[in-house]
Amino acid sequence: MRITSLLENTTARTDMCIEHGLSLYIETDAHRILFDMGQSDAFAKNAETLGIDLSDVDIAVLSHGHYDHGGGLAAFLARNQKAPVYLHRDAFLPHYNGTEKYIGLDTVLKGNERLLFTQGKTAIGNTLTLFEGGTVTLDAQAALSGLTERTAQGFLPDDFRHEQYLLIEENGLRVLLSGCSHRGVLQIAAHFTPDVLIGGFHFSKRALDADLAADARSLDAMRTRYYTCHCTGTAQYHFMKARMKHLAYLACGESVIL
Repeated sequence: MRITSLLENTTARTDMCIEHGLSLYIETDAHRILFDMGQSDAFAKNAETLGIDLSDVDIAVLSHGHYDHGGGLAAFLARNQKAPVYLHRDAFLPHYNGTEKYIGLDTVLKGNERLLFTQGKTAIGNTLTLFEGGTVTLDAQAALSGLTERTAQGFLPDDFRHEQYLLIEENGLRVLLSGCSHRGVLQIAAHFTPDVLIGGFHFSKRALDADLAADARSLDAMRTRYYTCHCTGTAQYHFMKARMKHLAYLACGESVIL
């Protein structure tokens, strides 16, 4: 299995586009998977630079309904004519940062026939399974993130039920993909106990303090290998890396082979 970062916030290369967002290209024995699409067509430009043909993708997954993961959806649909796109049934609900900034998806795309809306647990063949956010207990700090959903009753804290996680089981490995881990990366790791967890931790606004150090030790104690990126934050990553044996960073343009 090979996972390539088509897009995230950082890169060591001069030929990669970067932005606040995430897009991963996953090659398994049976599938070519696109996991998230960033906020623009930058992921597609990077794929071309890396020699990756997005028309070969046979399955696409949107981890949750935020612009920095699904803003490139239209760009993907234009470049690939066959792959279904799996996203949670609540992904198109109006998601906001506070009450002013809309951070959701382009609702014009909601009726596209290639979108497959998920709920609960969704098996895709023999090796891929999607689990909705509600599978995992919501971290108490997540409700204090300032991210909201606009409802008939006004703006309510986002419970991230529109988040979903992709579990790949192949050759004896259980690999879990999580876009931002909004519901809590510790809860997600403890619930699924994967061999490998790849994705953002949503720690970029956290203080480099004893609480973060404790979380790093708790994650490391689970014996999962972690490849993080995007919303984890570079300062937070280096702080945790000093306290974790099983943590690495997957920057834009880099690949990991499992």
